[in-house]
Amino acid sequence: MKITFLGTGTSQGIPIIGSDHPVCLSENSKDKRLRVSVLVEWGAFTYVVDCGPDFRFQMLRERVKRIDGIVFTHEHSDHVLGLDDIRPFYFRQGNISIYAHKRVLKEIKKRFDYIFEKENRYPGAPEVLTNKVKNKPFKLGDLEVVPVKGKHHKLQVFGYRFKDFAYLTDMKTVSDKEIEKIKNVKVLVVNALRIQPHQSHFNLEEALGFIIKVNPGKAYLTHISHLLGFHDEVELSLPENVFLAYDGLKITV
Repeated sequence: MKITFLGTGTSQGIPIIGSDHPVCLSENSKDKRLRVSVLVEWGAFTYVVDCGPDFRFQMLRERVKRIDGIVFTHEHSDHVLGLDDIRPFYFRQGNISIYAHKRVLKEIKKRFDYIFEKENRYPGAPEVLTNKVKNKPFKLGDLEVVPVKGKHHKLQVFGYRFKDFAYLTDMKTVSDKEIEKIKNVKVLVVNALRIQPHQSHFNLEEALGFIIKVNPGKAYLTHISHLLGFHDEVELSLPENVFLAYDGLKITV
């Protein structure tokens, strides 16, 4: 299974517009972060987890020519606003499958009503096949995917386990019951927003504590803000099996 980190930044990305923060002014490419998303590939299948405002550029950068579908963690703008940019895939492939909690699907339909219009459809609009995700395993291609429920402040969000790879972003609390679903995975990806505590995201200390509970072979941190610090400096401070993800990073699980 091949994983490509399409984006590893927080909702504003790095650099933040108009910011003079040293990390925002960094010339290190690893300190420049688009909105968070991953590409997951295995066998003949290609899926994206979340498609934010940078989706078009991410697809161009990675030269992605087809996708089988998009799996959504939740409905916040930095995770869904790129949906319209599936049009090139739709024009070549036909309907694109999307997977999300019923609440998330409802919000997506509200924001992109023209995509879901049954009558008088705009001829250039893409069409999607909606699939409701509940807190139980479901099939993507020939793979069983396991949702992992958590809270993003008070909002329910899903992370996902793809065989030996688990991807959790925008998490603040995860129950022990849900953690059991991902215990001892080979690779865990989890959000680590900044050093200081935050009301709706793990900070670095919480992320590292969560990693200890899960006990993966390796862990990568994502959904990173400029307040976490410079990539190279933070990387040196991490435990031996924990790494800072960066845009364009590719790993094999």
